[in-house]
Amino acid sequence: MSAFDPIDFLAEAVRQPSHEDVDPMREILCETLEDRGVAPRVDAGGNVLATRGPVDADTHVVLNTHIDTVSPHVPFERDADGPEAGGDGGGGGGDVIRGRGSCDAKGPLAALLAAFFAVEPTNGRVTLAITPDEELLSTGAYDLVSGEDSPTRDADAVIVGEPTDLDVCTAAKGRFQGTVHLSGANAHAAEPETGTDAVAALEGTLAAIRTFDERDDAPPTHPQLGAATLTPTVVEGGEATNQVPADCALTVDRRSVPPETADEFHEALTAHLRAAVPEDVGLEFRFTDRPTPFLEAWDTDPDARIVDLLADAAGGDVRPFTAATEASYFAADAPTVVFGPGVLADDEGAVAHAPREYVRVEAVREAARALEATLAGLVA
Repeated sequence: MSAFDPIDFLAEAVRQPSHEDVDPMREILCETLEDRGVAPRVDAGGNVLATRGPVDADTHVVLNTHIDTVSPHVPFERDADGPEAGGDGGGGGGDVIRGRGSCDAKGPLAALLAAFFAVEPTNGRVTLAITPDEELLSTGAYDLVSGEDSPTRDADAVIVGEPTDLDVCTAAKGRFQGTVHLSGANAHAAEPETGTDAVAALEGTLAAIRTFDERDDAPPTHPQLGAATLTPTVVEGGEATNQVPADCALTVDRRSVPPETADEFHEALTAHLRAAVPEDVGLEFRFTDRPTPFLEAWDTDPDARIVDLLADAAGGDVRPFTAATEASYFAADAPTVVFGPGVLADDEGAVAHAPREYVRVEAVREAARALEATLAGLVA
């Protein structure tokens, strides 16, 4: 059997669109595992699971990332002299792979697979857990952690593959979204005192949003993530230009920090806004409907062993991750880090989720080597 080449796998994976249907990409992943003597299984949530090492091992490490991508698909391209890696067209630059998923997150997947195959677990067990819809609703990840046989429940460490430029990320803000509904009473605009203006109540609502994190019981600034933010993003209200509006809706975006939970945020925001809005205006705050919990803020002790091992092997920084990930679901069970090749953005602008998405080939290989060394230190 030939050695697993993460770059060959990555080239095949990036060629495969997985923004609308992950089934073909999941088949590629399962075939890759089977070809190397590992029996994968696909659970009810669409997750691909595979395990190496003794079932009763004392140490258990979970490797996770996702196979879905955002729309639209961007075709595969390989450039041996890519400017993203220092190339200038003269043939001496670095090798890059471009295309949708190259860094988010098929590049990290390729590196995780390389380490998974390379290490022979004798003193521990390694589980590969690849989810199908991280970019949408994370139903796979939620199913993964909710099941009675969840692989993360007895994990000693979880490594989540995302583009971090080979830094080890130990925390991330959560993201909640919801809408403040204000209700009043219609009236003719010529006699506004006969109605209750819901749009006018926005004045107090917006002022309260600005002061929300200044209240006495607000979550403190987090040592890794800084302060939480609350941002008004969309407003709707009124039906006619000569009518006192009876309804107004303001959507807000919350980027939370530990230890704030979704329920705590909902309760605190409702109380804070109620105190700022006139009593004759109805107020209700409702989260945006979704079938899975929001990705809440999470953190891992920067001194945890998994952090030390991976940071030493990769040579990068230890820092927070700037985007929401499914690490949120896993961090409650075990020390969790986010790591991988590629960047969310570079000096030229957005990379992940952008038409110019790319990953440096050498970064994928470096990530694979660092992951292999980390696993060897934990389970070999």
